[in-house]
Amino acid sequence: MQWTNVSEQNVYQNRWFRVNLADVELPDGSHLDHYVIRLRPVAAATVVNTADEVLLLWRHRFITDSWGWELAAGVVEDGEDIAAAAAREMEEETGWRPGPLRPLLTVEPANGLTDARHHLYWAEEAQYTGPPQDAFESSRREWIPLKLIPDMIARGEVPAANMAAALLMLHHLRLG
Repeated sequence: MQWTNVSEQNVYQNRWFRVNLADVELPDGSHLDHYVIRLRPVAAATVVNTADEVLLLWRHRFITDSWGWELAAGVVEDGEDIAAAAAREMEEETGWRPGPLRPLLTVEPANGLTDARHHLYWAEEAQYTGPPQDAFESSRREWIPLKLIPDMIARGEVPAANMAAALLMLHHLRLG
């Protein structure tokens, strides 16, 4: 039961995203118009220290008017290596430069509407380089024990699905 994207035309675009209108052919041969949001990839990173604590940001998202814990993240610039973007975002938003990054997972948070891919990484070490350049991104940055993560997610303290998935994967990798 595969849908076929016959064609797309751009409706709106800016430096962050494009909104296209797709002509989609359904398996029965009928067509429907479907809006598609095209986004640049997102890269995110964190570090887990020797005490099994993970570096997170506490931030407000105005769109959903919600607060929650997140990993440092941002869009990958044109021509930028994804892991390098993750390291850059982590240092800009937390003041910590990660050591060698390991791929954690790649997710598509809303693949019925967007083509966004979020690439999440982690490191086992980081170096503090000073206050974050992008301190406006979060209210605070804290080292949170990994053992607390599943209960935090259950309480809604990690509302973003991509962040919850990454933190559960880290919990599994480090604590079993």
